[in-house]
Amino acid sequence: GRVQKRPQLHVVENRRASSPKVGRRMERLLDWTRTRRSPVVHIVVAVLFLGACLLGALLLRTQMSSNSFEAAAIEQHITMLQQDVEEDQTKLSQLEATLPERAQKMKMVPAQGSLSIDLNGYTPSQEGTH
Repeated sequence: GRVQKRPQLHVVENRRASSPKVGRRMERLLDWTRTRRSPVVHIVVAVLFLGACLLGALLLRTQMSSNSFEAAAIEQHITMLQQDVEEDQTKLSQLEATLPERAQKMKMVPAQGSLSIDLNGYTPSQEGTH
């Protein structure tokens, strides 16, 4: 006789089983999209649309916050200007109140009568022009 040899056994690793879940899911998705061509186009369009929407929302939010800061700065500036106007009006009122007293210190007297001239019917004379 012949002696039969036993075949050598070895372990074969399943690459799909050893990869992480996300990798397996992605691989299954890619396999699925390879078998169907038109869904690939739909998936790509949907992903691009969602990405554009996300980018648009981000840009819009950034612009809104920028406008908000600008509006707050303008409101603060307006408030400061209003306070300046109120201070100036207070100073003017104080100066107007002290005006008669100052005039008396300078020995000024109030006007006795007022003079007014009506120029409604006035026509210039020919002799005055040169």
